[in-house]
Amino acid sequence: MSEPGRLAGRRALVTGGGRGIGAAIARRLASEGAAVAINYVANASAANELVSELEAKGHQAAAFRADVAERTQIKGLITHVVDAFGGLDILASNAGVEHFGRLESIDDEGFQRVFGINVAGQLFATQAAAAAMTSGGRILLTSSISARIAVYAHTLYAASKAAVSAIALNLAPELAERGIAINAIAPGGTATDMAADVATEYTHPALRHVPFALVTKSMNAVGRLAQPDEIAAVAAFLLSPEASYLTGATIDASGGYI
Repeated sequence: MSEPGRLAGRRALVTGGGRGIGAAIARRLASEGAAVAINYVANASAANELVSELEAKGHQAAAFRADVAERTQIKGLITHVVDAFGGLDILASNAGVEHFGRLESIDDEGFQRVFGINVAGQLFATQAAAAAMTSGGRILLTSSISARIAVYAHTLYAASKAAVSAIALNLAPELAERGIAINAIAPGGTATDMAADVATEYTHPALRHVPFALVTKSMNAVGRLAQPDEIAAVAAFLLSPEASYLTGATIDASGGYI
């Protein structure tokens, strides 16, 4: 008989958990013993396939649709997860959207979409999840290496991710009073579908004639994109009891971004 994982008996929610980094986090948390709720907004088939994959391995999992940009839907999501699993111990807030655009192209609609999902969505997911947690709860938000680097025409996205790090830092003392830890993870370039769609945008226009593999090699110490499983491993640590003295931090998972 295998030993129980370090998250055995824990109940987790992963927002944006149907694909990419979110799916990798869901798989990792399940492999370490957690029951995992997978949130999605559009791709039901991917979320349900992941649930079937986890259940086939003997893990408890379920999929729940909710748009994290809608506060009432977030509250409903938490209620459904608590009803299904009997409580909530872990939130991995992963749902997010990318955005590239020069200053003159930024409009109200784009601002509301990016900040509504990347900032408000994470803030209100934290609010609803924390209300359902008891002492020992752990929350992980998703920031980005973009919060501390300059990328051409990436202001709106980078600002939203910087706000996420500020949320984690400033919520840490009040959540600590309740025994709940909150941190953020800041991934660098990661080999996901979303990243593939915008990979060249991370290169300055004057350098887009250079093969992207060479650009990537020059950007970080490791010299390559991360695999989603590598980001999930860091996330699982931050959501585990082993990270008991970490709160308010944003952990760089960028391969040593230069």
